[in-house]
Amino acid sequence: MRALGVDLGSKRIGVALSSGSLATPFEVLPRSGDRRRDHRRLAELAEEAEAEVVVVGLPRSLDGGLGPAARRALDEVDELAAVVGRPVETWDERLSTVTAERSLQEQGLDARARRRVVDKVAAAVILQSWLDARAHQTLTGQAEEETP
Repeated sequence: MRALGVDLGSKRIGVALSSGSLATPFEVLPRSGDRRRDHRRLAELAEEAEAEVVVVGLPRSLDGGLGPAARRALDEVDELAAVVGRPVETWDERLSTVTAERSLQEQGLDARARRRVVDKVAAAVILQSWLDARAHQTLTGQAEEETP
């Protein structure tokens, strides 16, 4: 399945792509200061990638609850969904940035190099988790869906 993975940050938006079962880091979009413009750019990327779905990381609290960051993300997801013209799903992103940072450290990237790519790698971590859960659902016949 073609999907666009999104990690909504306050300064940058990480973007990942999949055209099957593997998520790949794609791009980091600096926030423009205009949320609608940022959403239009994500819609363009989804169109170019022929994505069937956009998967947005939901920053749940470590206990699984919805804190202020998750509520802000859900508000933005609603706005994004109105622009992209395809299904938008949220997916638990707990520790995705930590996972991305560790992976980049293991690859030997210094702090400056990591900062340039961590957002798109985090988006890939989120998207890969979503893809893996879908594959698991298919194998087991179970439905696991992220709900706010």
